[in-house]
Amino acid sequence: MPTENGANTLQANGIELYYETAGAGEPLLLLHGGSGSHEDWVHAGREEFAREYRLIMPDARGHGRSTNPAKTISHRQCALDTLALLDHLGIQKCKAIGLSMGGNILLHIATQQPERIETMIVVSSTMYFPEQARAIMRQVTVESQPPKEWETMRRRHKHGDEQIVAIWEWLHSMADSHDDMNFTPPSLSRITASTLIVYGDRDFLYPVEMAVDMYRAIPRSTLWVVPNGSHGPVFLEAAPQFTKTALAFLRS
Repeated sequence: MPTENGANTLQANGIELYYETAGAGEPLLLLHGGSGSHEDWVHAGREEFAREYRLIMPDARGHGRSTNPAKTISHRQCALDTLALLDHLGIQKCKAIGLSMGGNILLHIATQQPERIETMIVVSSTMYFPEQARAIMRQVTVESQPPKEWETMRRRHKHGDEQIVAIWEWLHSMADSHDDMNFTPPSLSRITASTLIVYGDRDFLYPVEMAVDMYRAIPRSTLWVVPNGSHGPVFLEAAPQFTKTALAFLRS
Protein backbone atom coordinates (compact mmCIF):
# COMPACT_ATOMS: atom_id res chain seq x y z
CA MET A 1 0.00 0.00 0.00
CA PRO A 2 1.53 3.37 -1.03
CA THR A 3 2.12 5.55 2.01
CA GLU A 4 4.48 8.34 0.90
CA ASN A 5 3.06 11.82 0.70
CA GLY A 6 3.43 13.65 -2.59
CA ALA A 7 2.40 13.28 -6.22
CA ASN A 8 1.32 9.95 -7.71
CA THR A 9 -0.35 8.59 -10.84
CA LEU A 10 -2.60 5.53 -11.06
CA GLN A 11 -3.55 3.69 -14.26
CA ALA A 12 -7.28 3.00 -13.85
CA ASN A 13 -10.32 2.67 -16.10
CA GLY A 14 -8.45 3.79 -19.21
CA ILE A 15 -6.97 6.97 -17.73
CA GLU A 16 -3.95 8.16 -15.78
CA LEU A 17 -5.47 9.35 -12.50
CA TYR A 18 -3.26 11.92 -10.80
CA TYR A 19 -3.51 12.33 -7.05
CA GLU A 20 -1.60 13.88 -4.19
CA THR A 21 -1.41 12.92 -0.55
CA ALA A 22 -0.46 15.06 2.43
CA GLY A 23 -0.54 14.84 6.20
CA ALA A 24 -0.76 11.78 8.40
CA GLY A 25 -3.38 9.80 10.25
CA GLU A 26 -6.82 8.61 9.26
CA PRO A 27 -7.52 9.04 5.51
CA LEU A 28 -9.66 11.97 4.35
CA LEU A 29 -10.68 12.02 0.70
CA LEU A 30 -11.00 15.50 -0.83
CA LEU A 31 -12.86 15.79 -4.17
CA HIS A 32 -12.77 19.08 -6.07
CA GLY A 33 -15.45 20.75 -8.16
CA GLY A 34 -16.06 20.68 -11.90
CA SER A 35 -13.42 22.50 -14.00
CA GLY A 36 -11.23 22.68 -10.88
CA SER A 37 -8.39 20.52 -9.59
CA HIS A 38 -6.94 19.18 -6.35
CA GLU A 39 -5.08 22.48 -5.95
CA ASP A 40 -8.37 24.23 -5.11
CA TRP A 41 -8.21 22.78 -1.59
CA VAL A 42 -5.34 25.13 -0.77
CA HIS A 43 -8.03 27.83 -0.58
CA ALA A 44 -10.52 25.73 1.39
CA GLY A 45 -8.67 24.51 4.46
CA ARG A 46 -6.15 22.02 3.11
CA GLU A 47 -3.45 22.86 5.68
CA GLU A 48 -5.88 22.61 8.59
CA PHE A 49 -7.24 19.27 7.40
CA ALA A 50 -3.70 17.93 6.91
CA ARG A 51 -2.91 18.56 10.58
CA GLU A 52 -5.42 15.86 11.58
CA TYR A 53 -5.77 13.57 8.55
CA ARG A 54 -3.90 11.96 5.71
CA LEU A 55 -5.39 13.76 2.73
CA ILE A 56 -6.12 11.91 -0.52
CA MET A 57 -6.63 14.52 -3.27
CA PRO A 58 -7.21 13.26 -6.82
CA ASP A 59 -7.75 15.22 -10.01
CA ALA A 60 -10.98 13.93 -11.56
CA ARG A 61 -10.66 12.40 -15.02
CA GLY A 62 -9.95 15.08 -17.62
CA HIS A 63 -9.12 17.64 -14.90
CA GLY A 64 -5.79 18.97 -13.70
CA ARG A 65 -3.11 16.39 -14.41
CA SER A 66 -5.46 13.42 -14.95
CA THR A 67 -5.90 12.26 -18.53
CA ASN A 68 -9.14 11.36 -20.31
CA PRO A 69 -8.54 9.89 -23.79
CA ALA A 70 -12.25 9.20 -24.34
CA LYS A 71 -13.05 12.91 -23.65
CA THR A 72 -16.35 11.99 -21.98
CA ILE A 73 -16.93 12.68 -18.28
CA SER A 74 -19.68 11.61 -15.90
CA HIS A 75 -20.04 11.77 -12.15
CA ARG A 76 -20.84 8.06 -12.14
CA GLN A 77 -17.60 7.20 -13.93
CA CYS A 78 -15.61 9.51 -11.67
CA ALA A 79 -17.05 7.61 -8.71
CA LEU A 80 -15.69 4.37 -10.19
CA ASP A 81 -12.31 6.05 -10.69
CA THR A 82 -12.30 7.19 -7.08
CA LEU A 83 -13.19 3.72 -5.82
CA ALA A 84 -10.31 2.33 -7.90
CA LEU A 85 -8.01 4.82 -6.16
CA LEU A 86 -9.24 3.79 -2.72
CA ASP A 87 -8.72 0.13 -3.66
CA HIS A 88 -5.20 0.91 -4.88
CA LEU A 89 -4.40 2.61 -1.58
CA GLY A 90 -5.90 -0.24 0.42
CA ILE A 91 -8.53 2.03 1.97
CA GLN A 92 -11.67 0.06 2.76
CA LYS A 93 -13.55 2.90 4.47
CA CYS A 94 -12.83 6.60 4.77
CA LYS A 95 -14.13 10.05 5.54
CA ALA A 96 -14.61 12.43 2.64
CA ILE A 97 -15.40 15.99 1.57
CA GLY A 98 -16.72 16.77 -1.89
CA LEU A 99 -17.35 20.16 -3.47
CA SER A 100 -20.07 20.46 -6.14
CA MET A 101 -18.90 17.86 -8.70
CA GLY A 102 -16.94 16.23 -5.89
CA GLY A 103 -20.05 16.06 -3.72
CA ASN A 104 -22.00 14.57 -6.62
CA ILE A 105 -19.29 11.92 -6.97
CA LEU A 106 -19.62 11.14 -3.26
CA LEU A 107 -23.38 10.67 -3.64
CA HIS A 108 -22.66 8.03 -6.29
CA ILE A 109 -20.06 6.27 -4.12
CA ALA A 110 -22.21 6.41 -0.99
CA THR A 111 -25.23 4.93 -2.79
CA GLN A 112 -23.29 2.33 -4.84
CA GLN A 113 -21.00 1.13 -2.04
CA PRO A 114 -22.34 2.60 1.22
CA GLU A 115 -19.82 0.72 3.33
CA ARG A 116 -16.90 2.66 1.80
CA ILE A 117 -17.82 6.08 3.22
CA GLU A 118 -17.97 6.48 7.00
CA THR A 119 -18.57 10.23 7.21
CA MET A 120 -18.94 12.74 4.39
CA ILE A 121 -19.44 16.43 3.80
CA VAL A 122 -21.12 17.33 0.51
CA VAL A 123 -20.89 20.99 -0.46
CA SER A 124 -23.20 22.45 -3.12
CA SER A 125 -24.05 19.04 -4.54
CA THR A 126 -27.39 18.06 -6.04
CA MET A 127 -29.85 15.22 -6.51
CA TYR A 128 -30.48 16.28 -10.12
CA PHE A 129 -29.95 19.34 -12.31
CA PRO A 130 -32.79 21.84 -11.92
CA GLU A 131 -33.78 24.07 -14.83
CA GLN A 132 -31.92 27.10 -13.46
CA ALA A 133 -28.67 25.09 -13.53
CA ARG A 134 -29.40 23.76 -17.02
CA ALA A 135 -29.95 27.31 -18.30
CA ILE A 136 -26.49 28.30 -17.06
CA MET A 137 -24.91 25.13 -18.47
CA ARG A 138 -26.33 25.95 -21.92
CA GLN A 139 -24.44 29.23 -21.82
CA VAL A 140 -21.07 27.52 -21.27
CA THR A 141 -19.51 27.34 -24.74
CA VAL A 142 -15.91 27.30 -25.86
CA GLU A 143 -16.52 30.31 -28.08
CA SER A 144 -17.85 32.45 -25.23
CA GLN A 145 -14.79 32.09 -22.98
CA PRO A 146 -12.78 35.31 -22.55
CA PRO A 147 -8.95 35.31 -22.65
CA LYS A 148 -8.74 35.65 -18.85
CA GLU A 149 -10.74 32.44 -18.39
CA TRP A 150 -8.44 30.63 -20.81
CA GLU A 151 -5.47 31.78 -18.70
CA THR A 152 -7.09 30.50 -15.51
CA MET A 153 -7.91 27.14 -17.06
CA ARG A 154 -4.41 26.75 -18.52
CA ARG A 155 -2.94 27.18 -15.04
CA ARG A 156 -5.24 24.46 -13.65
CA HIS A 157 -5.19 21.88 -16.43
CA LYS A 158 -1.87 20.52 -17.67
CA HIS A 159 -2.71 18.63 -20.87
CA GLY A 160 -3.23 21.50 -23.26
CA ASP A 161 -6.15 23.35 -24.80
CA GLU A 162 -7.77 20.14 -26.05
CA GLN A 163 -8.30 19.11 -22.43
CA ILE A 164 -9.81 22.48 -21.56
CA VAL A 165 -12.16 22.37 -24.55
CA ALA A 166 -13.35 18.91 -23.42
CA ILE A 167 -14.16 20.26 -19.95
CA TRP A 168 -16.22 23.15 -21.31
CA GLU A 169 -18.01 20.84 -23.73
CA TRP A 170 -18.84 18.52 -20.83
CA LEU A 171 -20.18 21.40 -18.74
CA HIS A 172 -22.34 22.46 -21.71
CA SER A 173 -23.57 18.91 -22.33
CA MET A 174 -24.86 18.53 -18.76
CA ALA A 175 -27.75 20.82 -19.74
CA ASP A 176 -29.22 17.82 -21.57
CA SER A 177 -28.06 15.09 -19.18
CA HIS A 178 -30.79 13.34 -17.20
CA ASP A 179 -29.30 10.00 -16.13
CA ASP A 180 -25.93 10.84 -14.54
CA MET A 181 -27.37 12.93 -11.70
CA ASN A 182 -30.81 11.48 -11.06
CA PHE A 183 -31.09 10.66 -7.37
CA THR A 184 -34.45 10.09 -5.71
CA PRO A 185 -35.22 10.06 -1.97
CA PRO A 186 -35.34 6.22 -2.00
CA SER A 187 -31.90 6.01 -3.63
CA LEU A 188 -30.40 8.49 -1.18
CA SER A 189 -31.93 6.55 1.71
CA ARG A 190 -29.32 3.83 1.00
CA ILE A 191 -26.57 6.13 2.28
CA THR A 192 -25.26 5.00 5.66
CA ALA A 193 -22.56 7.66 6.09
CA SER A 194 -23.03 10.40 8.63
CA THR A 195 -23.52 13.30 6.21
CA LEU A 196 -23.17 17.08 6.49
CA ILE A 197 -24.94 18.91 3.65
CA VAL A 198 -23.50 22.39 3.08
CA TYR A 199 -25.38 24.89 0.91
CA GLY A 200 -25.22 28.60 0.27
CA ASP A 201 -28.63 30.24 0.54
CA ARG A 202 -27.82 32.21 -2.63
CA ASP A 203 -26.52 29.35 -4.78
CA PHE A 204 -27.14 30.38 -8.40
CA LEU A 205 -27.17 26.76 -9.64
CA TYR A 206 -29.14 24.88 -7.01
CA PRO A 207 -31.92 26.43 -4.91
CA VAL A 208 -31.62 25.84 -1.19
CA GLU A 209 -34.84 23.79 -1.26
CA MET A 210 -32.76 21.02 -2.87
CA ALA A 211 -30.55 20.90 0.22
CA VAL A 212 -33.65 20.40 2.36
CA ASP A 213 -34.80 17.57 0.08
CA MET A 214 -31.41 15.83 0.47
CA TYR A 215 -31.48 16.40 4.21
CA ARG A 216 -34.86 14.69 4.43
CA ALA A 217 -33.77 11.79 2.22
CA ILE A 218 -30.35 10.90 3.72
CA PRO A 219 -30.92 9.09 7.03
CA ARG A 220 -27.99 10.36 9.13
CA SER A 221 -27.72 13.87 7.74
CA THR A 222 -27.19 17.36 9.11
CA LEU A 223 -27.91 20.54 7.15
CA TRP A 224 -25.81 23.71 7.27
CA VAL A 225 -27.11 26.61 5.20
CA VAL A 226 -24.44 29.30 4.84
CA PRO A 227 -25.94 32.81 5.06
CA ASN A 228 -25.28 34.88 1.93
CA GLY A 229 -23.37 31.90 0.54
CA SER A 230 -23.17 31.28 -3.19
CA HIS A 231 -22.19 28.05 -4.95
CA GLY A 232 -19.27 26.47 -3.10
CA PRO A 233 -19.32 28.77 -0.04
CA VAL A 234 -16.07 27.41 1.42
CA PHE A 235 -13.24 29.35 -0.22
CA LEU A 236 -10.97 32.21 0.83
CA GLU A 237 -12.68 34.33 3.53
CA ALA A 238 -15.28 31.58 4.06
CA ALA A 239 -12.59 28.91 4.58
CA PRO A 240 -11.96 29.40 8.34
CA GLN A 241 -15.61 28.88 9.28
CA PHE A 242 -15.93 25.96 6.88
CA THR A 243 -12.78 24.31 8.22
CA LYS A 244 -13.84 24.73 11.83
CA THR A 245 -17.33 23.33 11.14
CA ALA A 246 -16.06 20.50 8.94
CA LEU A 247 -13.42 19.33 11.41
CA ALA A 248 -15.93 19.36 14.27
CA PHE A 249 -18.32 17.25 12.19
CA LEU A 250 -15.61 14.81 11.09
CA ARG A 251 -14.55 14.31 14.71
CA SER A 252 -18.09 13.69 15.97
